[in-house]
Amino acid sequence: MSLNFIPKVFFHGLLAAVPIILIQCTSSAPEWGQKNQALIEQYQLTKRELKGVPKSAVPSNLEPGKVTNLESIRNIELYPGIHGVIFWGESTMGTFMHLDPNSKIPEEPATAEKIVLVMEGEITVTINGASMQMVALDREAPDGIHSGTPRNDLMLIEKGASYALSAGTNGAKIMEVNSSLRSDYLQKAGVSDPPSESRVETVQSPSLVPNTVYDLYDIQLTELAPGAYSRLISGKDMLLGFISMEPDARFGHHIHPEEQISMVLRGSNQEILMDEKRQMEKGDMVRIPRNMVHGAEIGEFGVDVLDIFWPSRPDYMEKQREKLQAYHAFIPEDSQLELVIDGKKSEPELNFTEGPKWMNGKLYFSNMYFDQDFNGDPKKSSTIEMSPDGKYRTITEGKMQTNGLYPYNNGNLIVCDMMGHRVVEMTTSGHVVRVLADKYDGKPIDGPNDVVTDAKGGFYFTDPQFTMEAEKYQPGRAVYYVSPKGEVKRITEPNEFAMPNGILLSPDGKTLYINNCYDKESWYPVQSDKDNYIWAYDVQEDGTISNGRQFAKVLLTADVLDRKGRSSGADGMAIDKEGNIYVASYYGVQIFDKEGSFVGMINMPSFPVSLCFGDDDMKTLYIVSYSKVFKIRTNKEGFVQYL
Repeated sequence: MSLNFIPKVFFHGLLAAVPIILIQCTSSAPEWGQKNQALIEQYQLTKRELKGVPKSAVPSNLEPGKVTNLESIRNIELYPGIHGVIFWGESTMGTFMHLDPNSKIPEEPATAEKIVLVMEGEITVTINGASMQMVALDREAPDGIHSGTPRNDLMLIEKGASYALSAGTNGAKIMEVNSSLRSDYLQKAGVSDPPSESRVETVQSPSLVPNTVYDLYDIQLTELAPGAYSRLISGKDMLLGFISMEPDARFGHHIHPEEQISMVLRGSNQEILMDEKRQMEKGDMVRIPRNMVHGAEIGEFGVDVLDIFWPSRPDYMEKQREKLQAYHAFIPEDSQLELVIDGKKSEPELNFTEGPKWMNGKLYFSNMYFDQDFNGDPKKSSTIEMSPDGKYRTITEGKMQTNGLYPYNNGNLIVCDMMGHRVVEMTTSGHVVRVLADKYDGKPIDGPNDVVTDAKGGFYFTDPQFTMEAEKYQPGRAVYYVSPKGEVKRITEPNEFAMPNGILLSPDGKTLYINNCYDKESWYPVQSDKDNYIWAYDVQEDGTISNGRQFAKVLLTADVLDRKGRSSGADGMAIDKEGNIYVASYYGVQIFDKEGSFVGMINMPSFPVSLCFGDDDMKTLYIVSYSKVFKIRTNKEGFVQYL
């Protein structure tokens, strides 16, 4: 999801003084309550009222059920060098702040529980005398030499904590959400005689450890409804949801007893507000009072939304607990991503690591050379052998630009020599024993990419034609099967996949999985109906496939959705003995169970290219990403098919 949503005029602090609209409104407001009750009955919804929820003594500056753009709210100086836009509901108060370089919020007690999130730049937060750095990083689109995943640090701060904040030398932009209305901010917003405190009831335990820095993207996505995934952050009294809804998704009329303030961060949607539809674009927000009938119809780009609920929603938090329980069945709660190799700080230098496989206690992977435009060079490429302690050596260099690898049980490797237009058998000392496939229909194959063996002695490989020659040998991108006798069969039609990339076989050998890396892109020469899915096929006796079907939808990043693309960046995949699948993608390592349901995501500092299981118990995921190799422990045992 994208957090780049504050209008440019706010970034520069240039908003004219626009009077704040103050409207008294409660859940029983006569101007909309009667109509809303009729809709509740029409759609047969169940109305609930929360007990013990105090009524607000201050009217909201957001009219109920009316779309408002952030630019229409006055920009206020909160501290010297710090300006902000403030909005509030019954009890929660949100503030988007622009901090000049080196500006400070002086030490003060937190009058309410608050969540602080960095949207841009860097800040230092001091809590009870302890200082912590918090940063925001934008996504860097992957090219041949680098990539970067986004980061937005956040913190839950307890009521009563001593709190101070300072911006970095380049300034910062942050969001602060308080679980009650700050009287000092209300005064600055022009509210006369605000109450000293807006008391709220404690609903539940926070989902985060207070006064601790988290990266928003480390918080697991919870599927709230088909096509709607949210990162949920709950305090004692409020809930923030950073929700991504897929293109063209529909969410029917519904109600809940908690107040909701929603702001569009990216994309657009038609918000259903009682019996009307209102278009919402980036920067638009709406306050939905308790039990107001609402829904949404999502546009063709999808939509990312910040939801602020008060009080917190126990139904959402229960869904999050269930999701985390399922995720931790795969990745233990105490597992941390570990950097094994930084190939820019060690010798030999690593560039674009690919195709890792574990064999006989060692990790083997390709060290491909690309320039920024993905032009390869076999003379600068190599294949690497790594020990579990991270020590590594080159086993072949300057002869071929290897990509996907797969082990034989004779101790050799099957190797995709991508730029050499062939698949070969190679020893772990780098000697090519024989060519396994280099032609189809009398013509050279183009660029074999990934490979997997079956139990019969045959193997499958993908050829996305990712080679340097402008003219290709074969009529399109395809997947091939090489029989135990060496017969090469093309098992998908040319360009049936826009870019077939990663490939797997189920442990029982009955199902072949193929992912699609690029699709629906103006800059890419092929489009298909495979979109951002991993596809499953039944394997026939002769190695051919049938009954193609969508197995798992790989989640897309905001930049891809913004251009209506369907490129997941799906590359290498791994499978465990239960048939669960792990796929390297633009978003991170996405995990799907054996039924194709999304389990969770391993967040990475850069685009993960490929991965495999390893170690003596085969329960460690090794993940390669450009010049780096990472690992993380799992609860699952990986599967490898040896010939």
